[in-house]
Order: sequence, then C-alpha cells, then structure tokens
Amino acid sequence: MDGLIIVDKPAGLTSHDVVIRLRKILKTRRIGHTGTLDPLATGVLLVTVGQATRLFPYLSTLDKTYSGEIRLGISTDTYDAEGRPLGPEIELWPDEEKLRKEIESFLGAIEQLPPPYSAKKINGQPAFKLARQGLKPELKPVPVTIYRFLILDYQPPFLKFLVDCSSGTYIRSLAHDLGQKLGCGGHLTGLRRLAVGPYTEEEALSLEKINELFKSDNVEGFLIPLDKLLPDFPAVWLDGSGARWFINGVRIALSRVTRADLTKTKRNPVPIYRVFSEEGRLLGLATFQENSFQPELVFNRSFRS
Repeated sequence: MDGLIIVDKPAGLTSHDVVIRLRKILKTRRIGHTGTLDPLATGVLLVTVGQATRLFPYLSTLDKTYSGEIRLGISTDTYDAEGRPLGPEIELWPDEEKLRKEIESFLGAIEQLPPPYSAKKINGQPAFKLARQGLKPELKPVPVTIYRFLILDYQPPFLKFLVDCSSGTYIRSLAHDLGQKLGCGGHLTGLRRLAVGPYTEEEALSLEKINELFKSDNVEGFLIPLDKLLPDFPAVWLDGSGARWFINGVRIALSRVTRADLTKTKRNPVPIYRVFSEEGRLLGLATFQENSFQPELVFNRSFRS
C-alpha cells in the first residue's frame, strides 16, 4: 500500500493523532503526515503511506490555502483561543479601511516569528515544551510568503479571512501580528485548511469514511497511488533500458527519454522531475544536470522490461 491520503482532519485531534488512528485502521506503521495542523484547526491533512512517506520533502513544501476567523481586541499567549489573555480586552476596533491597509502590509515575502507555543525546535526541544515550563523560547524570524490575504467578512470584533501562503507560514502568528499592528491585539479563533498544493478539501475524507472504505476493500476509494502524485511537477518517461538503469541509481542520458512533459511552475524554477517507465510506473524523482537526469529518489517498483 503506497500512496497519499487526503484526510479531512477534525477539530480536537493533533496531526499525530490522525496518523495513529490511520495506523490502526490500515494495519500498517509506515504512515506519516506532511504538515502539522493545530488541534484547533480542521481541513486538509496530507498523509503518506508506504513508499510515499519518502516524498515528505516535496509534499511538505507545497503552498497552502486557509480560511479562518480572528478575534480582535485581545491577544493570547498561544496566539489562539486556547491560550491565556495577555491583557484586558480593548473594545476600540479599527474601521475596515484601516484593516485593509494593515492586511496589505503582510502581502509578499515577509519575516515571521513563530508562536512561542509551536513545534519549532530550539536546541532539539519543541518551543511549546519550553513555554509550558514558563521559559521564553528564543525564536528567530523565518522567511514566508503571503500571496493573498482577503477579508471575507468583518463584524467587529470578528474578522473572517482567506489566506494563500507558502509552506511554513503560521496563521496564528499572522493573526497575532495583525492585532499588534492594529494596536488592539488579536488572536485566531478558527482555522480550516482548504488546500495543500493541488490537493483540496473537496477530495478530503473523514477518518470514519476511510475506515469504511478500507473495510469494504475499496483502497482506491481513499488512496492516491504513487503514479499520480506530484502532478504539478514536470515529468519524463524512459525506455526499458533507461528505466532499469534509473532504479539502480544511474544517471540517464536524454537519448533514453521517450516522452516528456516539461511544464514548469512559476514557484519551481529549478524543477524536480518525475521519472516514469514506458508503462507509466513512477520510478522516482530526478534533477536535470549536464544534459542528463540524475536520480534524487528511487522507488522499489516492478515494471515490464
């Protein structure tokens, strides 16, 4: 069982809780998620199974889309509704014009400080563990990109929003930082991940539905196979000899390529190529160097020679 599951994570579970439940449902331990969602959040959680777990470095860097709600007027120590207030509530909220102006200041490439209660590692320790001990984690700003930050509805003190952002963006920090810029404070009260790269909430399944499909032997009903993963990556197909050499880690000459889809995405200037056998079996991933394809990752796949 090798592939990707698009889970609709419910509120109240950690991403690791989802992995544990799927291990029990599918009766296999080789399962992992590709990007943490806080317990408060719901929505798209990509879970890899079997050999697909090796695609973590590529799936985890996909852009994200979120919708959510921010409550203005008060900040919390966790930057969300589960934290302790950092002061009294301020009932002097900005008008929509000022709100839009400050939101626009977050667009593009920015430096963002992760929340103190986060899984960010500091000398090998997650920041949230240090924060729970009453310590102040020494977090450093990280570069992220906000492609879009839209107001969906504004009924003070509540702001409903939509965000498109790069991987690694903390929406809790976005809510907190917006509140600081507005001078009234703010924290995240609700969050739903709508998409991770090309994978959307319309495709996401509940844990209950996955369990139901697995019990009825309908694995294809919830598992996207290896051959269909990373559809936004360019691809090449190799002849029989090229495929055999590739799975042995040999650099492949252009003469062994029988077909190619070399479409590049704007956010992937130095692309990783999917490499297929003539039969359409995904053999692995490669980079293009010196007029040949250099294997980066090779799967254990069978194919007709």
